[in-house]
Amino acid sequence: MFRHHSQPLVSAPAETAVLALLLAEGPLSRVELARRTGLSSTAVTKAARPLIDDGYLYELPPERTAPGAGRPVNPLAVAPDREYFIGLKISADELFAAVCDLRAGIRAMAGRPLSECTPGAVAAQVAGLVDELLDTDPAFRDRTRHLGVAVNGDVDRDSGRLRHSGLLGWRDVPLAELLSATTGLTVTVENDVRALTVAEHWFGEGIGTEYFALVTIGSGIGSALVVNGRLLRGAYGVAGEVGHVCVDPTGPRCRCGARGCVEAIASTDAILARVREAAANPRLTFGEVVGMARQGSPEACEAFARAGRAIGVGIATLVNVVGPERVVVSGEGVDAYDLLGRHIQDAYAAHVFGAASRCPLSLRPLPWEEWARGGAAVAIQALFPQPAPTSTIGVG
Repeated sequence: MFRHHSQPLVSAPAETAVLALLLAEGPLSRVELARRTGLSSTAVTKAARPLIDDGYLYELPPERTAPGAGRPVNPLAVAPDREYFIGLKISADELFAAVCDLRAGIRAMAGRPLSECTPGAVAAQVAGLVDELLDTDPAFRDRTRHLGVAVNGDVDRDSGRLRHSGLLGWRDVPLAELLSATTGLTVTVENDVRALTVAEHWFGEGIGTEYFALVTIGSGIGSALVVNGRLLRGAYGVAGEVGHVCVDPTGPRCRCGARGCVEAIASTDAILARVREAAANPRLTFGEVVGMARQGSPEACEAFARAGRAIGVGIATLVNVVGPERVVVSGEGVDAYDLLGRHIQDAYAAHVFGAASRCPLSLRPLPWEEWARGGAAVAIQALFPQPAPTSTIGVG
C-alpha cells in the first residue's frame, strides 16, 4: 500500500483485535471482548487503554447484565467521529465521493462529472472534490488522513497501482501515488467490487461471518469472497470471479474471449444486445428493455429469465465450492430484480448442493454512495497493520 506520512493506528495484535471487533459489532463489555477475541480480561483492558486515551474508544454508562449478576459493567464503544475517511468511486464519466466516520457512516457526499478520463485529469478533479468535501465541516479537515478509492479493474492494493481497467482504458497507473500527491492524504486503492465487499463484511450484511460473498449485477457481473474472515484474492488476484463461470459452452462469446460465461448472458449489456437482436431494433435502451419486459414482451421476458438462470447457476457454483454463510446480490442491475429474482432463486435452489442450500441470498440496493462507502471501508483498514485483522473478529 502506498502511504503518505501515516502509520497504522494500532500495531499490537491485542489492540488490533479489540478495535476491529468493536468497529464491527460494538458496544461490547470487556468480558464479551475477552470471550470473543480469546484474550484475557487484563489483556483487553491493557489493549483498550491507549485507544480510550486517544479518543477512539469510550466507556458507556454502567449497566447490569442480569439481576444479581454482580457489579455493573461499562461497555466499550467506538467514537465514530474521532476520525473521518474519504471514500471515492471512479467511473468512466463521474466521480462520486463521501466523507465517512470511523464506522463507515456517511456524513457528507458530493459528485462531479468527468470531462476527461486520463489519470492526470482525474487526479486533479479528485483533489478539487476532496477539498469541497473537507470544507463542509471544520472537523473533517482536521480529522481526515485517509482516502480510499474504489475503481474498476485489476488492482495491486499493496503498491496502489491500477494494473488494468478496461472500463477506464487505463493500464499500469500508479493511482495511489498520483492521488496522494494531489490530496496530501494516505491513499488505498482497491477493486470496486472488493471494496464494496469489505464494507458489507465489516459494517453491513456480512458482520460476524467467516465466509461471505457479494455478487454485483450490472454492465458486468462482479463478485468477491471472504474466507476465514479475510478477503480472498487467490494466487493470481481473480478468486471468486463468478461472472466468468461457464454456464453454457455453446452460449455467446464473452468479452474475456470464452463462451457462455455468466457475464456474457446476464450482464445488462448482454440482455440489451439479446433483446435488440430479437426485436430487430438496435436503438433500444436498457430502460426501454426493462419496460418491455414489465409489459410482457416475450423477447424481453425470455432475456431476463435466461439471465436470471445464469446468475443463479453461477451463485450456486460459488456456494458449492466455498460455502459462504450469506450471499448479498447487489449492483445497478438489481433495479430490474423483479424480472430476474424468481429465476435467480429457482436456478440457485436447483443447483446448490445439500446443506449449502441454507445459505440465503439477500438483495442489497446499490446507490452510488455505497460504492464510495466501500472506498472508505478500505481506507478504514489503513488503521490496521497488514495483513488485515484475524478471522476470529469477523473483518475482511
